[in-house]
Amino acid sequence: MARVIERKVTWATAAAYLTSSGLLGVLAAVQDNARVLEPLPDSISPLVLSLVPGLITFAAGWKARHTPRPDLGQR
Repeated sequence: MARVIERKVTWATAAAYLTSSGLLGVLAAVQDNARVLEPLPDSISPLVLSLVPGLITFAAGWKARHTPRPDLGQR
């Protein structure tokens, strides 16, 4: 039996990809001018940059509905 990928997984994956790509695009655009991260200490900047895609992925997965699974029956 073929397994179906849940909508939640699809949306969360798309959100992670788009967010990461967007962050990389912004950072590439301000490559020589790093004022975007200037207010943050150097030790915290990587943490903040890695949290943004994770938080948006979480939000997309939370918001998306589950794919119906009639094969599991009612509980």
